[in-house]
Amino acid sequence: MEKRVVFDGKLLPYALLMPQLLITIVFFYWPAAQAVWQSFFIQDAFGLTMQFVWFENYQVLFANPDYYRSMLTTLVFSCLVTFFSLSIALMFAVQADKQIKAAGAYKTFLMWPYAVAPAIAGVLWLFMFQPSLGLVAQAIRALGIDWNPQLNGGHAMTLVVMAATWKQISYNFLFFLAGLQSIPKSVIEAAAIDGARPARRFWTIIFPLLSPTTFFLLVVNIVYVFFDTFGIIDSVTGGGPAQATTTLVYKVFSDGRLGGDLGGSAAQSVILMILVIGLTAIQFRYIERKVQY
Repeated sequence: MEKRVVFDGKLLPYALLMPQLLITIVFFYWPAAQAVWQSFFIQDAFGLTMQFVWFENYQVLFANPDYYRSMLTTLVFSCLVTFFSLSIALMFAVQADKQIKAAGAYKTFLMWPYAVAPAIAGVLWLFMFQPSLGLVAQAIRALGIDWNPQLNGGHAMTLVVMAATWKQISYNFLFFLAGLQSIPKSVIEAAAIDGARPARRFWTIIFPLLSPTTFFLLVVNIVYVFFDTFGIIDSVTGGGPAQATTTLVYKVFSDGRLGGDLGGSAAQSVILMILVIGLTAIQFRYIERKVQY
């Protein structure tokens, strides 16, 4: 006979939810509400005086060509990091799912980079690719390539893309590996018996069955690129050279913290929040239709 546990206390579910609700309210809803409120004011650098200006901060922002440039930079940066981090992680997960020697050690090594803080990851890549001291940079120069991310915007973008991709591969790898291990082996074996080659089995059976995992990681990676890459950009390029790596989230920091434009920075954060919510809604509205659960 099936036994069920019944809790008599009506307040217990709310008590269990309260810590998470408090964290969400304090660290998300309250700062978001403050950003919306501050975006309608012009403040001094110390935040001591405020003047209500309605939508003037937004008007000035959309009249600034540099803001549209940061939007384009963010678009390119997000597409590159998302594509390469998902592709490389999927390749590693497929290889790690095979029966090979020391598979556990390989999986552990692939997971370690996720424990590295974004700023530390940026510094590691900066040391390797620093034009005068980096070992990798010296090898590139030996090939006749004038590598200098401090002066060349394309080189700087390449460096931050590589650092951000390397940082996110481990996270994607974990979920892809879990998704691969949840696929029934009998389905793959049946396709192999029918004569399907490994590439055909992957694209017609394995990858479609990974679509829920891929969709989830696509949403997470977009959020990661828009927000969590700030530490990498700040430590590697500082948004330069000539704002070539200034993304939307870094522009919020540079205009607000460094430039003292607190109202304009708040307006930028509101627009950034709307963009991320909109992109997430679009993904759930259109891309999720193709997900096979």
